[in-house]
Amino acid sequence: MEDPAVVNPAQPDYPQHWEADVLLRDGGTARIRPITPDDAGRLVEFYEQVSDQSKYFRFFAPYPRLSDKDVRRFTHHDFVNRVGLAVVVRDHFIATVRYDRIDAEGRPCEHGTDAEVAFLVQDAHQGRGVASALLEHIAAVAQERGIRRFQAEVLPENRKMVKVFTDAGYTQRRSFADGVVHLEFDLEQTDRSLAVMRAREHRAEARSVQRLLTPRSVAVIGVSRNPQTVGRALLRDLLGSFDAGFESRYEPERAPRAVYAVNRSAPPGTELDGIPVHRSVLDIPGPVDLAVIAVPEGAVPAAVAECGAHGVQGLVVVTAGYAETGPEGRDRQRALVRQARAAGMRVIGPNAFGLINTDPDLPLNASLAPHLPDRGGFGIFCQSGAIGVALLEAAHRRGLGVSSFASVGNRSDVSGNDFLQYWAEDDATEVVLLYLESFGNPRKFTRIARRLAAAKPVVVVKGARHTGSLPPGHAVPATATGLRDATVDALFEQAGVTRVATITELFDTGELLAQQPLPPGDRVAVVGNSDSLGLLTYDACLSAGLRPCTPVDLTTAATGENFRIALDVALSNPAVDAVIAVAIPPIGTSAHAFMGGRLTGPDDPEMGSDDPEIATALLDAGERARELGKPLVLAHLALTDLPPRLRPGGIPAYAAPERAVRALAHAVHYAEWRRRTAEAEETARVPDLDRIDEPGARALVAAALRTRAAVAARTQPGGARITLPDTEARALLDRYGIDVSPTLPAPDEEAAVRAAEQLGYPVALKATAPHLRHRPDLGSVRLDLTGEPGLRRAHRELDALLGGAAGAQLVVQRLAPRGVDTVIGATVDPAVGAILSFGLAGAPAELLGDMAHRLVPATDQDVAGLIREVRAAPLLFGWRGAEAVDTAALEELLLRVSQLVDDVPEIASVDLEPVVVAPHGLAILGARVRVAPLPVRSDLGPRAMSTL
Repeated sequence: MEDPAVVNPAQPDYPQHWEADVLLRDGGTARIRPITPDDAGRLVEFYEQVSDQSKYFRFFAPYPRLSDKDVRRFTHHDFVNRVGLAVVVRDHFIATVRYDRIDAEGRPCEHGTDAEVAFLVQDAHQGRGVASALLEHIAAVAQERGIRRFQAEVLPENRKMVKVFTDAGYTQRRSFADGVVHLEFDLEQTDRSLAVMRAREHRAEARSVQRLLTPRSVAVIGVSRNPQTVGRALLRDLLGSFDAGFESRYEPERAPRAVYAVNRSAPPGTELDGIPVHRSVLDIPGPVDLAVIAVPEGAVPAAVAECGAHGVQGLVVVTAGYAETGPEGRDRQRALVRQARAAGMRVIGPNAFGLINTDPDLPLNASLAPHLPDRGGFGIFCQSGAIGVALLEAAHRRGLGVSSFASVGNRSDVSGNDFLQYWAEDDATEVVLLYLESFGNPRKFTRIARRLAAAKPVVVVKGARHTGSLPPGHAVPATATGLRDATVDALFEQAGVTRVATITELFDTGELLAQQPLPPGDRVAVVGNSDSLGLLTYDACLSAGLRPCTPVDLTTAATGENFRIALDVALSNPAVDAVIAVAIPPIGTSAHAFMGGRLTGPDDPEMGSDDPEIATALLDAGERARELGKPLVLAHLALTDLPPRLRPGGIPAYAAPERAVRALAHAVHYAEWRRRTAEAEETARVPDLDRIDEPGARALVAAALRTRAAVAARTQPGGARITLPDTEARALLDRYGIDVSPTLPAPDEEAAVRAAEQLGYPVALKATAPHLRHRPDLGSVRLDLTGEPGLRRAHRELDALLGGAAGAQLVVQRLAPRGVDTVIGATVDPAVGAILSFGLAGAPAELLGDMAHRLVPATDQDVAGLIREVRAAPLLFGWRGAEAVDTAALEELLLRVSQLVDDVPEIASVDLEPVVVAPHGLAILGARVRVAPLPVRSDLGPRAMSTL
């Protein structure tokens, strides 16, 4: 099959970057690309399959066939004033769109900003969202070519096309004349058009995953006579787990679910595990929705081609030997994805462990897991087969059920983002557990996870936290390979994602979130039969940022009734938001007792490890806790029989107090995020600030990027970022009401004196050379200079200490009022976007990494939380009797920086250090701004699948 992705790539001025894979409304894939002269045959074939009514709607008259002149017109474009795009599936056109640039009179032209646009979609593919996807892409193309508005003429009867235009969310005008609806709409994205595009993306991606998880028929390609092979194991797992849900032969009149086996070398009549073996997918008599491929890497392309020809909807590629092996393997992986998508198929893998769905109506075990997990509320996604095995085993050991599971290996196509979209719609999934090693699209992950976390907990273990290494085979953009861990933390925090450190903590937290109410606050009661265990729990609560009450010790002789009364009192206390019960074996009476002169232990067959009455008391308390909306958990030691007794009541039991407290602390933090986010939806805002001159700021940045230095920087290693001179940086910041305290150069004593007289005493004298900037520990700053003698003396000292005033780049600056030194920054991460940062200057930020981060644009509530999040924040609010500083002025400054980098995307970074925050006002003593050519915002463009 010819790959449409490489049709005519050598044509002069062919816009390769306009090609894109897209997901349609039903979850199928297609490719959008420019139409070229080589497409004449495809265009004629396409038009022949369009109904007469659709042709009439397109041309406003009967138009049974295209003339040679028509074919030439619709296949020859200059890709500027005349552009045509096609939607291609299996190398066949299923839809086309074209625009022609026009002038004010509607005539073709070369310099206008309007264009006439028209669509044609094959009837068999109408209703799949094809036209909506095409509109997004043709609009993006037109904007790139300087077109700002589309015009369209549509017959009133063509309601589907009128709806495509009106539902797109663009600002539009509509009129009716001469029996035709005339539509005009601006192509600039609006909040509504962006929301429409993302809602369509959500539906399409969720549907594509649903199709993978709920196939009516599955083919295993690569089944062998050897029972130890991967293909045979996959077949056996499918059949062994789903005897009730699957049948082995296709019966069109009943259309049951079916499993098929495929082996190219199988002799006719071969059966394996009671299943007839076909030599090719093409020999299977009925439809195949999902194919699991377990053949050698060299045989995969042929298997994929046959699946595409047979109409398979999705692939699980277990075969290894792709990107994890190096550059050549990565090329094979890209070719695999391109081949599958061109045929309308999505890919799990390659190098995948597989898919599991526990839906009793449509069960699926297309994985290497030997058993189907119990049905439950956990949706699990991971990128590692080994971790996938561990996650399934951990869930089984804890008695936790799974709704669906995916271990996607190299994650070349279907990713965690796709599954998040699906789980947002899946009623069976209550908690999402993720093991991630890399991000394909961090910005999109944040957006999707935030929407999902508002309704369902999302708990994540992120591998490579400290090394930042990228596992072999993972397909990620170059911009995401060096994602800093602090950035990942900010991403998770703003999205409401709970980050944990280990697999154990993943399930500890997930179990609590799934089985207990969200805590209304952070006040914790500790009740139990061990004073020591209670104190350990109390200390752990303090360390985790919770507010524990004094532990209630029932003594080791406590009975079930004692527990029942104490737990009821704790739960009924309005000053308690959550309860941790602590329990140890009753010493001398149960797990450890003297019998016949010997000391028995918890494993002694003659002794139980707990008192069943305590379990009953906990179960009763669990019901009471749910009524009151407060979580109840158990921390125990050596009570091996107690946790299984509590499972029916959904009470999590942890074999160490630290584990119970960590899980509860995560639940408290998540509940607070939910409340804060819900409140922010109503009250958070980006205030209207005065002294904002966006056009002036844009003009300054544009001029800076046109300078010779900026042009030269683009050819240097590390990219095109350039640092603005201080005067230009100050002027730019001034456009957004950010006032930097002026400095004047002091290359000698006389210049220093003149500068001080101009600025006014008292002043500071400091070095600004790059190696000395912000290094007062090197003696490069002199403060409180109140007169000329002191200034001259300080200048001589620094001149001698630093090896000359010129090399140290000494400057004079008016002394700032006393306050707290802080640092504010905004940096554009190519993978995530702009990130606003705050911390206290000096050791807290530099040595301890005590910085807080938020994604831009930040709201008033974001910046208020930002300055309170750093550990050194008490210094801002009157620590040890000191006067509190002006946090309102600090918050306003953060908002101004956020708005600046959001409005002017060419700004690569802003660093303000130090910012001295006084009891009244603040002073910015240093500023650095770097700019770069406008980056590409993939999240604001038309919907397109990753092509990594």
